[in-house]
Amino acid sequence: MTPLLSRVTKIWRLMSVVCLLAAASGSATAADSPVVFGYEQMRSPQTADAQRPADSTAGRLLLMELRCVACHAPSDSLKAQSAPPSPVAVDLSEVGARLGVDALREWLLSPSSVKPGTTMPACFAPGDADRNTVDALASYLSSLQGSQPPQSLAGDRERGRELYHSVGCVACHAPEPREGVVAAVRSVPIALGKRYPAAVLAQFLQEPLRLRPHGRMPSLNLSAQEAADVSAYLQRDGVPSAPSTPAQPELRELGRKAFAERGCVACHSDGSGVAHSKTVAPLTALRVGKGCLSESVPAGVPNYQLDPAQRQALNGALASLSENAGGPLALMQFNCLACHVRDGRGGPEVARLPFFTANDPGAESLGELGHLPPRLDGVGAKLTSPWMAKMLWEGNGGVRPYLNTRMPLFGRANVETLPAWFTETDRNPTPVDMDVSGVHGHQRGTIGRQLVGTKGLSCVSCHGILGRKSMGPTVLHLTHATERLQPEYFKRLLLNPQQTQPGTLMPPLFTGRKNADNEIESIWTYLREAVAHPLPEGLLSEGDFELKPKEAGRPIVFRSFIEGAGTHAIAVGFPEGVHICFDPVACRWTVAWKGRFLDALNNWKERSMPPIAPLGEHVRLLVPENERAAAAGVRQFLGYKLDGRGVPTMLYRVGTLQVEDRVEPSADGGALSRSVRTAGGAAEGEAHVPSLVAGELQLSGGKQDEVLSW
Repeated sequence: MTPLLSRVTKIWRLMSVVCLLAAASGSATAADSPVVFGYEQMRSPQTADAQRPADSTAGRLLLMELRCVACHAPSDSLKAQSAPPSPVAVDLSEVGARLGVDALREWLLSPSSVKPGTTMPACFAPGDADRNTVDALASYLSSLQGSQPPQSLAGDRERGRELYHSVGCVACHAPEPREGVVAAVRSVPIALGKRYPAAVLAQFLQEPLRLRPHGRMPSLNLSAQEAADVSAYLQRDGVPSAPSTPAQPELRELGRKAFAERGCVACHSDGSGVAHSKTVAPLTALRVGKGCLSESVPAGVPNYQLDPAQRQALNGALASLSENAGGPLALMQFNCLACHVRDGRGGPEVARLPFFTANDPGAESLGELGHLPPRLDGVGAKLTSPWMAKMLWEGNGGVRPYLNTRMPLFGRANVETLPAWFTETDRNPTPVDMDVSGVHGHQRGTIGRQLVGTKGLSCVSCHGILGRKSMGPTVLHLTHATERLQPEYFKRLLLNPQQTQPGTLMPPLFTGRKNADNEIESIWTYLREAVAHPLPEGLLSEGDFELKPKEAGRPIVFRSFIEGAGTHAIAVGFPEGVHICFDPVACRWTVAWKGRFLDALNNWKERSMPPIAPLGEHVRLLVPENERAAAAGVRQFLGYKLDGRGVPTMLYRVGTLQVEDRVEPSADGGALSRSVRTAGGAAEGEAHVPSLVAGELQLSGGKQDEVLSW
């Protein structure tokens, strides 16, 4: 470093220290105190007194979210009430790729000045000794660059603005003011992220749990492009410029040691695997109003810039740690109540409400249900545990595609205790008798299909199934209902919708129906077996069950009652557009055609199951009916086998002769080629099979070929 640069650096560092420490030395106010969204929500002026939990509950939330428990062991009652604390709040093993040495130094000296509302305490005193430690830490942390540079995509700022305000970011972070309406609940700050390089910020937005495994910043399933767009929006005002001071390599080793010795490893990982080993007093041994919780925080103690209300709440929690408090803090720790309502608490505040929208105009008729996430009241008696896992950490559990707001994923280790808590807490004291066997009076769900359709209770007027939209307003699809819902809840809901789910628009369709119990169980059976049934009346249309080998990309083998091939026909449709049927009773190829293949609807449309007619053109009847009937009884069908491309070979016996009979199309789809292989002996007069063209093929062993062309 040149002498001039060294002098400039020292002067800038001194000025930064003076300014930052001056800013941090004043008394804390509500404006710069740490923001824990669940606490802010329960303490908002808009929150009714009856919905505000006690100070001790608010304080317990702060004890967890300010990570007091990272150093001070929590009480048993607090552990039982809270989500398990993650050993790492923020992974710093790649922090040097996000922030330079100057930004890191500034952040360490006074976190609340850089990011007002941060939950990171000021851990360093203004003296020279701590300033040297900060220099060493900044040099060390800036060297942690990671090995994989993030993917760089150009972001669309306006698209990012739209995503930020629609997918759920503004449930916790500040929305843009609309018509002078400003959020009353303080928002989680994102000032530090605005300093990241754009590609690094986009990577974090796409994979937040990788750097913040404790799950407070969840994944919203953003694609790489969506993350780049939101990054461009967040950095719409540019990245703040600051002096670029080189790191001092000679300080890195000192910084590495300080990272462990000064307790940084209690909340952070640097990738070295060093764990927190500093012995401190448990929470139960802390004194009310002392140390971090005193009005004037002493030197050498982490300073969170707490405001008076937060200190009061924390002191109240310390004074009642031995008491059992009701309700899990996890719902507030992970900001579940920012979007959802449970027990009269939570839900979006007025200023954020306009950003919860739907993407389907039909959802507007549903009122609140059409644009807001569902209430969590009774959810443990409603959803199965596997489905709650899908919702919370696995993904692919959403059944409301019309909502723009996305269900976030928090990481299994953070929230895997919630499904069991919900199930136990919401257990219905009155059991419901629900037969889900599909045996008694509703074996195959046929009655259930009729009830769901327009000739029954017309459930399809509002509900779609198997990818087909409903006939009317968009509400929940029924495809995964039996995986998602507990059977008893399903029955209670249908018998008494308003009592089971207050506010639902579902009408009481089963009131006064004598066979309501069996009918509901039949619907359940149908929904469980829906893929084996045709769509219900009202959603069913011509062409729904057309079999299309070209779209399938391989041959389709379909067994049914087919015109010209008998009641046990085996039809083979080829992507090349030529098709053929085999009669396994007579062991003969019977009909061939070009063009479209078959529509399977007739198999289900009528109980009598009339024969299916080929859909294509140039239909050729290969064997007259009288010949097919006369040949039956001298041949025995043995099944068929498929090759790697899906082409079947029919296996049968003629007398004692073993036959392998295979037909496949020419490359241009203008002909069918047949190959017949035989083995073994044959009785006299039986050593033949019908030809595709005319007459018979004499089977004398070996292989014979023929071609049927149009």
